[in-house]
Amino acid sequence: MIVDYINHHLGEFWIAAGFLLLTAEVLIMGMASGVLLFAGLGALATGMLMLAGVLPETWAAGISSFGISSGVITALLWKPLRRMQGGRALGKNTSSDLIGLEFVAEQDITPLAPGTKRYSGIQWRVEIDKDAGVDAIHAGQRVAVTSVDVGIFRVKAV
Repeated sequence: MIVDYINHHLGEFWIAAGFLLLTAEVLIMGMASGVLLFAGLGALATGMLMLAGVLPETWAAGISSFGISSGVITALLWKPLRRMQGGRALGKNTSSDLIGLEFVAEQDITPLAPGTKRYSGIQWRVEIDKDAGVDAIHAGQRVAVTSVDVGIFRVKAV
C-alpha cells in the first residue's frame, strides 16, 4: 500500500527525501560534511523536474536524475562554498586552558623525534614549538606548552 502510493507520487517522494537529507545535514552533521547537502539538493531538483513534467515519474529516471543533479550541483557549488569558508590555513590554537602548563620533559625531544607526556589520562605527543628557537630539549628540562592541537603539545624550554 505505501509502496504503491510512493510509486504513484515519485515527484513528491524525491522532494520529501531531499528535505530529509537537508534536515539531517543541518541537525546531525551541523553542516560539516556537505555530502547530505548536495544529495538533498539533487533530490529536490529531481522531484521538481518530475512535478514539472520534464522527467517521467519512474524509478530509473529518478535515480539517474538524482545522481546526475547531485554531481552537477556539487560541481557548481564547491568553489563558492569553499570561498565562503575563507580558505585560510588554521593558525596555532592559543585559546586552550592548557597553554602555559609547565612540566619536566621525560625524554629528549627533537623535531624528528617528538616526546610524549601522559596528562589527564591522555598520552600527548610533545613537539618543539617552531618559534622556540632551539633544535632540542633534553630530558629533565622544564618546558611550557605554547600551543595545543588534537593530542599534541607544542612546547618551549622555560
